[in-house]
Amino acid sequence: MQGSANLNVMIKAARKAGRSLVRDFREVENLQVSMKGAGDFVSRADLAAEEIIREELTAARPTYGWCGEESAEQAGRDPTRRWIVDPLDGTTNFLHGLPHWAVSIALEHKGRIVAGVVYDPSKDELFFAEKGQGAWMNESRLRVSGRSRMIEAIFATGLPFGGRDDLPDTLRDLARLLPQCAGVRRWGAAALDLAYVAAGRYDGFWERRLHAWDIAAGLVILREAGGLAEPLQPGGDILADGEVICANNRIFDSFARVIRDS
Repeated sequence: MQGSANLNVMIKAARKAGRSLVRDFREVENLQVSMKGAGDFVSRADLAAEEIIREELTAARPTYGWCGEESAEQAGRDPTRRWIVDPLDGTTNFLHGLPHWAVSIALEHKGRIVAGVVYDPSKDELFFAEKGQGAWMNESRLRVSGRSRMIEAIFATGLPFGGRDDLPDTLRDLARLLPQCAGVRRWGAAALDLAYVAAGRYDGFWERRLHAWDIAAGLVILREAGGLAEPLQPGGDILADGEVICANNRIFDSFARVIRDS
């Protein structure tokens, strides 16, 4: 696919940050895992990757605004456009030497996500999309799965950790969903979960307590691959609330009824 100038800038930044993270990942695998040692190391890797992305994007588009996980939000001279960036989605996986993490970059225009890149350097899988232009993984066009029966479907979600108070909600979700489907996966990187629904690897995904940078890029990729995404609670706002439910269009209603318990 021949992308726009903006998309090409995003892809270049994601790949450059990915190369930096891969070098650090090789080192973190050899560290003793501790909150002080490896945790600090990963924080430095995360910050370095964000700085790379910021430098690349700002050099190419100096007037755009910025919203990144590791730095303060900054308004641009162009108030209609901003970058939404997670330099390392799946930090805990990275910390533990698990090769499932990604760089996520989205472009917002007038409140709508118009382009997204999710890059998995460990597998060299680059998921990307622009509004109205379809979704791609490397050279392959993406399309959501065609499954329509819940019992054949695999779903993904996140599981609360560290004493978060949304654990009861998630346990209720699982109690309703597991008897009706082929399985639920928890791989620890929301950007890749959305990309995997877009690729037909998962049939649906839902999660609470996310941030805009976790899901902005994945949302446009999913939608351009033919998927449906809605706020977890009808009438909500996905990016503002950090709650999402998505699936292919054939199974979405059945899936949403189970999760929403309506």
